Amino acid sequence: MDVPELLRRAARHVPAVATGAAGTTVADANEYLDHDEWKVALDILVELGDAYRSETASWDLPAEAARMMRLSRTERWCHWRRFEVVHGVMRADLQLVDPDVAGGRRTPIPGDGRLRPLWDIGDVTPAGDPDLYVARLWVEAQPDLQPGGRAVIRLAPLRPQRWRRLAAGDVITMHEQVPVVGTATIVESVLPVGDPRKT
Repeated sequence: MDVPELLRRAARHVPAVATGAAGTTVADANEYLDHDEWKVALDILVELGDAYRSETASWDLPAEAARMMRLSRTERWCHWRRFEVVHGVMRADLQLVDPDVAGGRRTPIPGDGRLRPLWDIGDVTPAGDPDLYVARLWVEAQPDLQPGGRAVIRLAPLRPQRWRRLAAGDVITMHEQVPVVGTATIVESVLPVGDPRKT
């Protein structure tokens, strides 16, 4: 299957009433496809994915198109959003420790979901030590997070079920070694569709 066909199939999953932040609709994506503007059509479809309750196919098809177009960040974002469809959305406001403080990062955090730090979400081991869990992070609205910086992030836990008790306002800490690297306050926690705890 070629890129235009992947994008046309993805467009069929988007409701006609879905509207992106810039006022774009699936009709706009199809119009760009008619003019062989694949990248613009892909960008519109990715943006529209946040405007309705998307399904996994809504992200699988654009991810494959992005892979074929060698748009690696867009491909990773589509895989990330697919994960969120299945496991829910977890967003937090992260403040990194100053780089001059013990444990502070001296290099930027890549913003595209590659970093897999440990997180203290409040659980303890039988010995009474913090029980740390792995979760990838995606930095919103910027390519990376500078040392000592602050940004809203999205989290993709290795074991999402352990994180589902977290709610807006809960504070967790990020670790790469023993000292705390950053402190994050949950700003949004959305359970996946079909979770029995979802109201």
